[in-house]
Amino acid sequence: MSVREPDCLVVSRSRRKAGEKATRTVQGVRGADPKALASLLGAEGAAFAQACGFTGKPGQLVLVPDASGAPIGLFGVPEKGQRDPYLFGALAQDLPDGDWDVKMPADIARDDVILGFCLGAYQFSLKSAGKAAKHAGPRLVVTAAEQKGMAVETVRSVWLARDLINTPANLLGPSELAKAAREALTPFGADVEIIKGAALDKAYPLLAHVGNGSDRGPRVALARWKGSKAGKSAPLLSLVGKGVCFDSGGYDLKPSSGMLRMKKDMGGAASVLALARLIMTQDLPVRLEVRLGCVENSVSGHAMRPLDVVKSRAGLTVEIGNTDAEGRLVLCDLLSEAGEHTPDLLMDIATLTGAARVALGPDLPALFSNDEGVAQSILAAGQRQADPLWRLPLWQGYAGWLKSPVADLNNISSRPMAGAVTAGLFLERFVNAGQRWAHIDSYAWNDSGRPGRPEGGDSPGIRALFDAVCKIFETKPGAMS
Repeated sequence: MSVREPDCLVVSRSRRKAGEKATRTVQGVRGADPKALASLLGAEGAAFAQACGFTGKPGQLVLVPDASGAPIGLFGVPEKGQRDPYLFGALAQDLPDGDWDVKMPADIARDDVILGFCLGAYQFSLKSAGKAAKHAGPRLVVTAAEQKGMAVETVRSVWLARDLINTPANLLGPSELAKAAREALTPFGADVEIIKGAALDKAYPLLAHVGNGSDRGPRVALARWKGSKAGKSAPLLSLVGKGVCFDSGGYDLKPSSGMLRMKKDMGGAASVLALARLIMTQDLPVRLEVRLGCVENSVSGHAMRPLDVVKSRAGLTVEIGNTDAEGRLVLCDLLSEAGEHTPDLLMDIATLTGAARVALGPDLPALFSNDEGVAQSILAAGQRQADPLWRLPLWQGYAGWLKSPVADLNNISSRPMAGAVTAGLFLERFVNAGQRWAHIDSYAWNDSGRPGRPEGGDSPGIRALFDAVCKIFETKPGAMS
């Protein structure tokens, strides 16, 4: 799957072709002070805006004539010190077709406008050409430098993750997901290996035990990359993603309602891929390893069964208490392999537990970490980027709930509580002592459309994690030339 160019952007031109409509303007304002509006629109325009009910509430948009009679958009923005890039997604949804020059108060970052507008303009459709008939939609006027800047690279990466998550499972199986990783990362010089068959069975026995239940066999996409300024001693960042392309639950079959969104169960892998791509576009001076476990959890004569016992890559035996707790089985061998290379930071992202969603809802990915510094760096980055995560504890008092009478541990808890915590504790058993590690349990989906967040697949937390990586490794992004 190729990375899409955001078609909601247009580079500013000094001259326009004959017959083209002129670029129109949106002006960000705070409140609806009559004098301030009159200075923008004239007295009649200000009165028109107020008659339309414009109060300057953040996200409110109204089109009014300016002093010369030309249409101008007024858009309410947050108070100083409040940041919400998603808010500008409303412009992509509510403005009429055409090219728009968006002007904001000086304290609002231009990158936030670009990012929010493009995230709001995102669409995914597989309709035939005759039925698609998309209108052009509004386009944001940007400079040539902005089109190559970090905000647009972030958009490309998030759109890639959204496209992958939204693609139906019949079109995106383990093989296709692994190939998508190769297509996304090799243009930046990454060495991408796709592992399958006997080699995968040997190297990743628990992942294979999940994936071999499907006629579409499992794959592991393994990518290695280093920045142009990264030497042999540069910090090593290792990313692991859960790529379950469809999760039926296996023999512990989900009800039909529980399967309706299970094409999104590879959202962790898609998010890791977006994060990795963003790191590469900004040429961070790090060494990077990416591991994606691409599988399908199916019901078949060769699918895993409840009470199976499998020996993991790390040597620990695992009893399968429930075949619908397959995500942690996909991740644990990859975490073990990543740890063999002693990364300076190990992170995994997965759509792992419903318990995390019960606790935090769809917008807040759950963060678990065994390192206070890493956890605080990620949380602080989430606040800076208005892309929050929420920390839950790796409470060791629940570790005993994973005991098995016949194996080193069970893949599910013996109690129906703290499911997100016990899933994190399970993964921690496959992380080396002293290894800095963060686990992100994400929903990767918007149940309904909101500004900047259309209904469907999404990758919340990616901007925060990128910011945190920069802070942890004390580096700054610098776009590749």
